[in-house]
Amino acid sequence: MLIADTFQVTYCTNIHPGESWQTTFKSLESYVVPIKKSICDQEPFGIGLRLSNEASKELGTGNHLEVFKKWLASQNLYVVTINGFPYGNFHGERVKDQVHQPNWTTRERVDYTIRLSQQLAELTLPGGSAGISTSPVSYKHWHTSQEDKERVLIAGAKHLIEVVAYLYDVEKRFKKYIHLDIEPEPDGMLENTKDVLLFFKDYLLPLGYEQLKEQWKMNRSDIYRWIHRYLTVCYDVCHFALAYELPEYTFNTLSEAGIKIGKIQVSAALKVLFDKRKEQEIKDALCLFDEDIYLHQVTSLTNDRVITFNDLPEFLKDTHYYEEARVHFHVPIFTEQFGILSSTQGHILKVLEYLVSNPISTCLEIETYTWEVLPADLKYNLTDSIVREIKWLTNRLLQE
Repeated sequence: MLIADTFQVTYCTNIHPGESWQTTFKSLESYVVPIKKSICDQEPFGIGLRLSNEASKELGTGNHLEVFKKWLASQNLYVVTINGFPYGNFHGERVKDQVHQPNWTTRERVDYTIRLSQQLAELTLPGGSAGISTSPVSYKHWHTSQEDKERVLIAGAKHLIEVVAYLYDVEKRFKKYIHLDIEPEPDGMLENTKDVLLFFKDYLLPLGYEQLKEQWKMNRSDIYRWIHRYLTVCYDVCHFALAYELPEYTFNTLSEAGIKIGKIQVSAALKVLFDKRKEQEIKDALCLFDEDIYLHQVTSLTNDRVITFNDLPEFLKDTHYYEEARVHFHVPIFTEQFGILSSTQGHILKVLEYLVSNPISTCLEIETYTWEVLPADLKYNLTDSIVREIKWLTNRLLQE
C-alpha cells in the first residue's frame, strides 16, 4: 500500500504460522485478504512475506509458484519484501536463540537465501525493488573466544558476498533490484551501528574485493559500490531502541559510510521507567511478559554504557536498581502504555519524522510477531489488531 506516493506500508506475515507452504498459503488467504479489504480494498497491497526454509522449498516444486503468482494477481497483491531471518518453525514451540540457526557460516543459510532471492524476483512487481531481511551473522553467545568470533565474521562475510554475486546476476536476468537486508539485534554478532560499520569496513568490503575481483574484472571502488548496493541494513526500530541509539545518529552515520537502509521494520519494545516505590509492582507486570518461545533481551543504559541481559528471567533475578530498562518484546505499536509499563513508541515517531524529509527507505514493514504470547488482557482479534496497527502507522505518516 503506497502512502504519500512514497512509502510501501505492510506487515510481516511471520505473525502467522507457516512452516509448510500449505500452512503459509492458508494464512495468506485467511488474513491478508480481509486485511487488504479493510485497508485498501481497490488498491494494490504489498505483502511482507515470511517463508520458512521448508515453505520456500515447497513453493519451488511443481506449479506452486505459478499458482501463487496468479492468486496474487487475482487479489491485487504483490510481494514487497521477504523475512528470511527465521529459517525454521517460528510458532508454537521454543525458538529462543535458535532463531539464528543456521547462521551465516553454514551452506544451509546461503542456499536458503539464494532461493528466497530468486522467488522474490519472481513475485515482486516488474521493474521494482525488494529486500530480504536476514540474521546478523550469528548469535554472539555461541562464540566465546576472539578467535572464534573472527572465524565467524570472516566465514559469514564470504557467504554474504556469494549472495551479492548472485543478486548481481538476478538484476541482470529479471531487471529487478533485490537486496539483502542484514538485521542487527541485541546479542547478535551485529547489535548496533558501530558493529555494522566495522563489519563492512573490516570484513565485507576487503574480503568482497578479493572474492569478486577476478569474477567481475572490476576495480576496488566499483566492487565496493556493488556490495553497498546489494547488502543493506534492515533497521528494526525495536532493536535500535534497545541499543539506545537515536534514529538520526544511526541513519546519518551509516549514510556517511555508504551503507543503505533496505527496509524499516516498525516495531516497539517494552520500556520500563523504574520507581523505587513501585519496584515490585513493575517486576510483577514484567513477569506477565516472561514466556518460553522467544528471546526477550533486556538492556539498561548506565553511565553511557548499555548493559544487556540475555533474556527477561535474568533481568528479573537481578537485584540492582536501574532507572530505565527496555525489553525485546515486540508490543503493539498503537499503544504507548501497558499499565505501569510503557513502550518505545516514541522511537517509531522519531523514525517517521526523519523519513518524511529523508526517505532513506520506502519499505515500512510492521513486525509485531508476538500476538499469541502477549499477556491475556492485551490479546485482541488478530485481524482487527493488524488493521489497527497499519492504520495507526499510515495516519502518523500522513501527519508528519
